[in-house]
This record gives sequence, C-alpha cells and structure tokens, in this order.
Amino acid sequence: MAGHFPFAGKRGTRYGLAPRGTIAAFFENNGFNDELQEKYYKWWFDYAKQFVENDPDLSVTMGVKFDHYPMGTHARHSFHLNEKYWAVAMDELGSVISNVILPKLDSDAMHKLEEDHQAMLDSLREEAKSNPREASPDVGMFRHV
Repeated sequence: MAGHFPFAGKRGTRYGLAPRGTIAAFFENNGFNDELQEKYYKWWFDYAKQFVENDPDLSVTMGVKFDHYPMGTHARHSFHLNEKYWAVAMDELGSVISNVILPKLDSDAMHKLEEDHQAMLDSLREEAKSNPREASPDVGMFRHV
C-alpha cells in the first residue's frame, strides 16, 4: 500500500536508493514545476501536521517539527540542492510520514489516504497541463553516472 507514495519505498539512502532522487523523478514524470511541487508538499505537510496535532503521543514528541513551514534541515536554504528544493523537503517530510504516521494507520485509514492522494494528484496533473514545468536537461541533477 505505502509504495503508492513517492517517499514511502521500503529502502532508503542507507541501502543506496536516494529518496530525493525518486521524488525528483516523480515530480519530473508528472510535469510538476516548482509551484506544483510546493502544492504537493503543502498537501502532505498539512496532512502530517494535523495528524501529529491530533495524536496525543505525537503532539508531544513531534509537534515542534511542524512549527515552521517547510519543516526539516533544508527548510530555509537551497545551497546545494541543484534546484531540487521541494524533492529534498518532501524527502524529509516523507521520512516522518513513512516511519511515524503510516504505521499508525489501519487499513481503512490507509485506503482513504490513498484515495485522497490520488484525487490531489489528478488535480495537480490537470493543473500541470496548463502550467508546464521547464524541460529537463539531458542529464538531470540527481542522475548519477
């Protein structure tokens, strides 16, 4: 189930699969420019923040993570991200969602989340048709050789 989200793969950077690269490819594949990437991120940020605030344990232990938008280590700079700011931000937020929030969901809640996610994706894909992203270079920033 969780594999439907670009940040929720079973393997992480410690196994050689960089989630930021997967997320950057997801954004590229869907034609999301920076504005649409931020909308995608914001949707997840709002979901995670609300979930954390409504969970008695998480609100105490992780609530401070959501004091600033966007959250995470790279939240206020992009010095080495090669124009992949939202992919890296989504990787950091996605780590919290994958490792803390998704395990707390029952089957019905997970299916509801997947349906809501699909509806949001469909909306952003429609918007991408009239607001296309800049063409990708022949060799992408995160495509290592």
